[in-house]
Amino acid sequence: MEHKVTTLKNGLRVVLVPLRDAKTATVLLMVGTGSRYENKSENGLAHFLEHMFFKGTKRRPTARAITTELDGIGGAYNAFTGKNRTAYYAKISKEHIETALDVVSDIFLNSVLSASEIEKERGAIIQEINMYEDMPMRSVGDVFETLLFGESHPLGRTILGPKENILSFTRTDFSRYLARCYSAQNTVVCIAGAFPESKVLVKIKKDFSKVPVGTLPPFTPFTPSQKVARVHIKNKKTDQTQLVLGVLSYPFKHKDEYVLEVLTTVLGIGMSSRLFTEVRERRGLAYFIRASLEKFSDTGYFAVQAGVEHSNLHKAVGTIMQELRKIKRFQVTPAELTKAKEHLKGSLALSLETPEDLAGHAATSLTLLGRVETLEGIKSRVDAVTAGDVQRVARDLFKTQRLNLAIIGPHAKEKPLLSLLRA
Repeated sequence: MEHKVTTLKNGLRVVLVPLRDAKTATVLLMVGTGSRYENKSENGLAHFLEHMFFKGTKRRPTARAITTELDGIGGAYNAFTGKNRTAYYAKISKEHIETALDVVSDIFLNSVLSASEIEKERGAIIQEINMYEDMPMRSVGDVFETLLFGESHPLGRTILGPKENILSFTRTDFSRYLARCYSAQNTVVCIAGAFPESKVLVKIKKDFSKVPVGTLPPFTPFTPSQKVARVHIKNKKTDQTQLVLGVLSYPFKHKDEYVLEVLTTVLGIGMSSRLFTEVRERRGLAYFIRASLEKFSDTGYFAVQAGVEHSNLHKAVGTIMQELRKIKRFQVTPAELTKAKEHLKGSLALSLETPEDLAGHAATSLTLLGRVETLEGIKSRVDAVTAGDVQRVARDLFKTQRLNLAIIGPHAKEKPLLSLLRA
């Protein structure tokens, strides 16, 4: 992946990813901040601020003015807030790159944060919270993270925040958060696709040179203290029981980061993975089951998620645990190891096919890792993983005292489920 990183005098980083044969371009602005940078009373502020950036600037005073201009060039645009990053982007036909860059830069740099718009947006965000509460398949992840990290730690709180916070935020709160977290050193501007490189870079330097230097915002490190397996049930009437079973794992840049990626692929990525084969194909316990990883600068987690019939909850948990024990006890075969590596490398290549994909990858890795990771570099680290490495990491992570099980469904008794958590 060809890319060029330029650091402005104020510390803001620009990464250009040219694709001369592309017919589109993506403008993406990312800030290394999110819900883990909030205190309890601020929880939900980062996400609320993301919404407010689309509500008007001095040059484009209304949300309609912004959206009409982007719609008028056929742009696909949006934003997202995570626990450790927030981004704003627009994907457009290559001939409209200058318009897209101007609009996205404008909302990022010049949002007015009108008090009347803040008042109106409270209702929209509360409805967003309600929407996700009605989606157990999505909200079970929040239940799991609260169980894993605890309510007192920012990583254990939701990105959307509680309704009482949403109703209390003022324009002053947003301004303080902006000053603390939206600094030049904490911002990456990425353009990927077909675009005039010199012209785009000149505009970025002109527009973003005024971003305050600032400092990187502090966050509360996470220190694990779990000593026993844990279960938490959110008792709710649902048509299907949602579960997440997992453990704390490794942060970014850990020496076994890609061993764990291979392990996760063997267990639960793809329709030939062990969990899909055993839980769905052989036993018919779930339609949906997958394994996944989440990584932060100081911690991370491995998780298995599934949706099952209420009466099959115990069978499903028992089957998942059986597979975790098996991968600890026996090394994966050479054929299975090769398949997992090739799947991982192939999926990565597919995920970097479009300008939008490349912009997301470049901005995220530069924001979180301080460098743009290349496809070739990742592949070499995946290729270096051995069957012994996979077994060693499985034995390190899958221990009884590290297990956590979160559930949403019409269940009340945690003790019988705890008895199944034996690694």
